[in-house]
Amino acid sequence: MKPKHIIGIVVVVGALAYLIFGGLGRNLVYFYTPSECLQNQATCQSRQVRLGGLVKAGTVNYDKDTLDLRFVVTDGVSEFPVQAKGTPPALFGENRGVVVEGRFQEGTFVSTNLLVKHSEGYQAPKEGYTPEQIRKLIEEAK
Repeated sequence: MKPKHIIGIVVVVGALAYLIFGGLGRNLVYFYTPSECLQNQATCQSRQVRLGGLVKAGTVNYDKDTLDLRFVVTDGVSEFPVQAKGTPPALFGENRGVVVEGRFQEGTFVSTNLLVKHSEGYQAPKEGYTPEQIRKLIEEAK
C-alpha cells in the first residue's frame, strides 16, 4: 500500500471516530439522585441532567388551566422542587418513581421531560372489554 492510501485511511478513521465519540459526549445526559446533586453541585448546576427519585407525598400541585406542574423529588435524604409544563403521564403520582430531565434554575429543577416508572407486570386485556372498562379496572387497582 502506498503511503498516501495509509494517510487517507487514517484521516477517514480519525474523522469517523471524532464524529461518533465527540458527538456522544455532548449528548450524554447523566442520572443523579437529589443527594448526588447536592454532592456534585458544580456538575449538576452547569448542564442538562436527569434527576430521579420519588414524588414526595403532599407536594404535587397541578394547574389544569396553565398546565403548570410542581412537585418535590426526594431520595429519602435530600429533595428538590421541580417545575414542569404539560399534562403529567397517567402513571404520575405521589410516592411513585419519577425521572425528570432538565436544568436547575434558581434552586428549582425546571423539567423539559418527565418519565415515570410503569408496572413490571403486563396482562393482556380480557376479550370483550372496552378501553373504558380497562381504564376503570386500572384506576380501581391503584
